[in-house]
Amino acid sequence: MFARKIDANLTSLVKQLNDEVGKNGEKKLSVFVVFLTDDSDELSPKLTSLAEKEKITNVPLTIGEVSAGPPSYKIEKDAEVTVMLWKKTKVISNHAFKAGELNKAHIAAIVKDIPKILED
Repeated sequence: MFARKIDANLTSLVKQLNDEVGKNGEKKLSVFVVFLTDDSDELSPKLTSLAEKEKITNVPLTIGEVSAGPPSYKIEKDAEVTVMLWKKTKVISNHAFKAGELNKAHIAAIVKDIPKILED
């Protein structure tokens, strides 16, 4: 997942993904969040606080110091949150949300897509 800011909906999504990783460890489900920023010094303590406060232990919260994201991933420049679900080397599901678009229904749809990448 790629994100550009921390808000309540993103926190909810990360917490739910953290739980899914915990439940599906034997299936080798893994999730990571890359925050796209030009100011890692400001963001780093916020991520540490978020992980501690919300008990996020299964999902690494990392910083990518390229606000556009990795070129090969083609992250939409207007996307505040981009969630890609991969199985081996193939993207199975791709969700991109502009500022303010991520909501409970979208979060539920993302979580609902997880079994697609766990199937053999």
